[in-house]
Amino acid sequence: MHTNMFFVYIIKSVKTGKFYTGVTEDLVKRLENHNKGGTKSSKPFRPWKIVYKESFIDKNEAYRREFYLKSPKGYLEKKSILSKLI
Repeated sequence: MHTNMFFVYIIKSVKTGKFYTGVTEDLVKRLENHNKGGTKSSKPFRPWKIVYKESFIDKNEAYRREFYLKSPKGYLEKKSILSKLI
């Protein structure tokens, strides 16, 4: 039995330094999609690079984590994660 992994990822715009948070099953394809302009909200800020990822077996858990990181409470944790990468 093959178990799919789900990733919560944070990408950074090489051009502007802006961050984008999302969920995917395939990080390589998702990054390609962002860099080809396939996502309306990230298109103007291309190119992107992956700066952080977390993996999950459960899809719902991954989406809960993404939602949390995008919430006001989770934003502080996201800032903390990103400050350790710089």
